[in-house]
Amino acid sequence: MAKLETYYKDSQDLDTYISQMKENKEGLLKIYEDFKVPENDTRIDQIKQKNYDKVLVISEDWCGDAMMNVAILKHISELLNLEVHVFHRDQDTDLIDRYLTNGKSRSIPIFIFLNDKFEQENVWGPRAKAAQVFVEKTRSKLVPKKDAPDYDEAVQHSHVVISNRFKTDSNLWKEVYDSIIDKLLNP
Repeated sequence: MAKLETYYKDSQDLDTYISQMKENKEGLLKIYEDFKVPENDTRIDQIKQKNYDKVLVISEDWCGDAMMNVAILKHISELLNLEVHVFHRDQDTDLIDRYLTNGKSRSIPIFIFLNDKFEQENVWGPRAKAAQVFVEKTRSKLVPKKDAPDYDEAVQHSHVVISNRFKTDSNLWKEVYDSIIDKLLNP
């Protein structure tokens, strides 16, 4: 089993990852540009006292959650002067299998916060609670049971609705920001 340092060094820095995105680059950049970090957030100074140095992100370009969450993480990493690298989930599933959601799902993104020795200090992901509630409500309204004839079409429609909300809802962005910041304060 490879060490986190190996995965980090075998991954792309965040700017390279973003520049090579094909599916959600425009959405990620729009969120990044439109999100305003809260001014005078005293939690930032508290986090700077902790042992965070780097972030290893497990992600894929096609993921709507990653589009929103990585844009917010980019702001946080700039505030905290953290180096961020992105490892493609499907490149080597051994890494994501260490961070399964609910013990079974390869959900992304996962943010692994590392110290300067590449040791894990904290993990966040794949969603803030507010985003999870929104996704569950949306799916319950739009997606019928799997045996319904329009199931696949409904799933695709729900993805569009969810993605559009992720691209435009500044309150949801703030929830993501607060969720990551709170996690960094309270491992």
